[in-house]
Amino acid sequence: MDDATSWLPGDQIVIASTDYSMHQAEEFNLLPCPECNAYQVKIGKPRYLHVGEVLDGIDMRAEVGLLSRNILIKGEMEDSCYGQNYCHFFNYDTFGGQIQILRNFASVHLSSVELTNMGQQVLGSYPIHFHLAGDVDRKGGYNPPTYVDNVAIHHCFSRCVAIHGTNGLLVKDTIGYDTLGHCFFLEDGVEQRNILYHNLGLLTKPGTILPSDRNEIMCVSIRDQVCGNYIPVPSSDCMAVTTFWISNPNNHLINNAAAGAQDVGIWYIFHRTPTGESVGQFPDGQSEFTPLGIFYNNRVHSNFKAGLFIDNGVKTTKCNDKDPREVLAIDFARFRPHQNADPRQPRVPAVIDGLITFKNNDHGAWARGGDIIFRNSGFSDNGIGLTLASDGTFPTDEGSSLEVSKSIFVGESINVGCNGGQNRYWGKGAHGEYRTLPRNRTFPIRGFQIYDGPVRLTQCTFKKYSPAHERYCSALGFFMRNPWQISPQNNVSRVKLERSVNLEVFFGRPGQWFGSNSLDGDWTSIFHDLDGSVTGFPNTFVARADNYLVRHPGCLSVPRWNGVICTGKYAQLYVQAWHPENPSLLIAKDLYPNHPLKLQGVNRRAPYQQYQPVVMLEQAYTLSWKGRTPEQIVLYPINFNRGDWIQVGLCYPRGTVFKVMSDINQRPHGRVHSVRRYKAASSLHVLRKNRSKNQYFFDTNSGILYIILQAKHPRKGHSYCSKHGCERVRILAHINSWETNSCLQTGYSKRDTSVLDHLSPLTGRVAAPCSQCGAPQIAITSDPHRTYIRLQVQSQSRRDLQDSHKFAFIQVNDSTFLLEKPGLFFVTVDACSGEIWGRQHFNTIQVDSIAHYIQEAIPERSIVLVGSRDDLGWPLTYVSSAFLRFGAPKPIKFFMEGSFAMLGFKGHPKPAWIKILSHSVGQPAASLQQYVPLKLHEYGCPGKVKENRRDLKLFQELLLSPV
Repeated sequence: MDDATSWLPGDQIVIASTDYSMHQAEEFNLLPCPECNAYQVKIGKPRYLHVGEVLDGIDMRAEVGLLSRNILIKGEMEDSCYGQNYCHFFNYDTFGGQIQILRNFASVHLSSVELTNMGQQVLGSYPIHFHLAGDVDRKGGYNPPTYVDNVAIHHCFSRCVAIHGTNGLLVKDTIGYDTLGHCFFLEDGVEQRNILYHNLGLLTKPGTILPSDRNEIMCVSIRDQVCGNYIPVPSSDCMAVTTFWISNPNNHLINNAAAGAQDVGIWYIFHRTPTGESVGQFPDGQSEFTPLGIFYNNRVHSNFKAGLFIDNGVKTTKCNDKDPREVLAIDFARFRPHQNADPRQPRVPAVIDGLITFKNNDHGAWARGGDIIFRNSGFSDNGIGLTLASDGTFPTDEGSSLEVSKSIFVGESINVGCNGGQNRYWGKGAHGEYRTLPRNRTFPIRGFQIYDGPVRLTQCTFKKYSPAHERYCSALGFFMRNPWQISPQNNVSRVKLERSVNLEVFFGRPGQWFGSNSLDGDWTSIFHDLDGSVTGFPNTFVARADNYLVRHPGCLSVPRWNGVICTGKYAQLYVQAWHPENPSLLIAKDLYPNHPLKLQGVNRRAPYQQYQPVVMLEQAYTLSWKGRTPEQIVLYPINFNRGDWIQVGLCYPRGTVFKVMSDINQRPHGRVHSVRRYKAASSLHVLRKNRSKNQYFFDTNSGILYIILQAKHPRKGHSYCSKHGCERVRILAHINSWETNSCLQTGYSKRDTSVLDHLSPLTGRVAAPCSQCGAPQIAITSDPHRTYIRLQVQSQSRRDLQDSHKFAFIQVNDSTFLLEKPGLFFVTVDACSGEIWGRQHFNTIQVDSIAHYIQEAIPERSIVLVGSRDDLGWPLTYVSSAFLRFGAPKPIKFFMEGSFAMLGFKGHPKPAWIKILSHSVGQPAASLQQYVPLKLHEYGCPGKVKENRRDLKLFQELLLSPV
């Protein structure tokens, strides 16, 4: 789509993979091509399929990078590896050249340079290395600011551009191809205000320098920096090689492409403290709280682990007896952006705008922390499209949130891929076609995956999520084998599930990938359907079918989801238990005493065990323990609004003596206030009648201690607790007998079940389709100024007549025209405005009329859609020459019987999107789907096409604004 007249015969280019394997990237030398126009070059025959279209609303066009430059800088290489250059990992020489830029230079502007055979598997020796250069923009006195522009770095041996202790650098229009270790690399965690604009990185391979650079073999083999006999764990210590390694969030990524890395395309990783030679420059934890710079119109695909990853940190201390891992191994961190990087000030949402992610084996994108917002994005053909995971469980996280909006999710697009090039899996798709597959032939594909929460999904579109033999495939799913909390504030709204989605939601089943499907988070998975756009019932909750803590008689079972749809109000009960530390909790809703939920808890190295079941408000629950009853229990009502309540019964041995108190805990400061001592009520009836009073009742016959948990203060936003702090009830028990007491059955007959009377069945099913649901039907980044139109032609053959669900139609965006009679049906569209100009039907005997219509009635600059409906068979041979007007390179073979579909253009050029299919009888009906650009210069549209390039505007603002 870009002018390529400056690319000359003999120049070397690389075409990126558009499949799961980065190794399908291919190099070519341009061939002489006098017949090429300004937008064409000529190459040899590719080995692999490289997509050049917008498919199913996602821009999957392969990036094409020019590797040749007028200025060539290259290292002098030996014929083989030698010396101490890790020859047991590399069978070639990796000791290349290097360029290093140090502090206090006069001026550095690298432009139109080709670098090859550069870099070394030695710390600090990279093709381009800005080393502790400080501020290199106007803030540092450089005018014009320092930049790396239009540079090709390829076949190099350690990184591409290393930005170390350097701020304000512009890296623009630069290619990093076939390199070792992190490619565009921010080193110590202090680098800020750098601008990465319109760069391409692909075929990023493992290296040896840092643990995060290494693959599995390197990870366990290189142990000179670990302590003792520690053997690194590859999946958690290493295996993180990344094309764009961003160690501080205050940097700007605009219009870049990460088109294939061994592990991750773009990784935002957080240094708890600055490392290397930048130690001490920032306070501890600052990068985790630093707001995100601009992230706009970036593409990530063909990466093995993830396209975009926002999570984790690096170990910032040397190995020791307590932690024998090597410094800079992958470690724990959380992204929690706040104003001025100060956790005491308001959160500043991190915005991921215009991300395109496709054909990543594991995740299209993974983000943990809060607040983080994805919008205007596209996810296609990933193992899992997007996972949003909260900062952590309560009480670690005070209430962050994540959101995705106006985005498209596609399960299996019409990009079927190409077997070979180190693609691992090749098998049948949902409709029986052979295609490349992510992760494994049986891996359960999910579009949007919920983990922790709260997360919000709004105004998104899902397409082509259909289970296949031995493989589940759902639009919405949950993190598998999940021991953590799940928030009932997870919610969806204005979601569009297209007809090609055959499994909307899936809660998993015991078996491969899901294990026993019985961890705490597996049991308690839930989300809120605000408007009924998923379930058809507004203001309902969708939960796992066998979770009787949230069920009631009015719920609707959906067996294929392994789920239920329920009305009601839901929150969480957070339980801490001391002495003993690790008991299992049995909790039952009093309505279903025979269906208790067994929770293992999440210890997380705390001196107590903790549990977070989702509960239905205004209901009664009973808690029992496997083994000894804990001597100290603390109950928190979290996600409760003021006035919300539940009744809790706790099993104790008879003769237990209690001390019950309530208080409010201000987590950030650890302060406790509003301490109140509970008094014993005379009966359960008195306790229920006075819910707001600080009372408890112990039924000595059943051994149940009853408490009403009621929130007394308002809660704001997604905070778990009120602004005053977290309300809680602490129970100290002096237990005279260590007998175990399971009171789930024994006490039930004595309970007052009046609290169970407020359960309502499902009512008010959504009757009409939602006109405001779903995302714009295209997710495209590289041409934000260009308008596209969605076109589809579905013909019908006699073979299809046996299937009542198949019919013939032509669709232009959301306008659908049914082919109700046999024959040919034409729809014409203005290629400049997208306006539908006309439509015309021809029956089996109007051959001359068809030819006349094509020649005389269809205006120039028309997109022409043609579909057929064949009920009896009809001849079309005589009109084949007329169809040459729509760009066919040679006469079309028409069958006497069968189906026909065409996307054509009437005018002088022959656009690349022209397609014509003609199938004989007995074959599947001809079908075409295409996103066609409008207002292209080659169409000859009148007037000047106005370009609204937001990415250029953002880029110019960054360069011109004071810093």
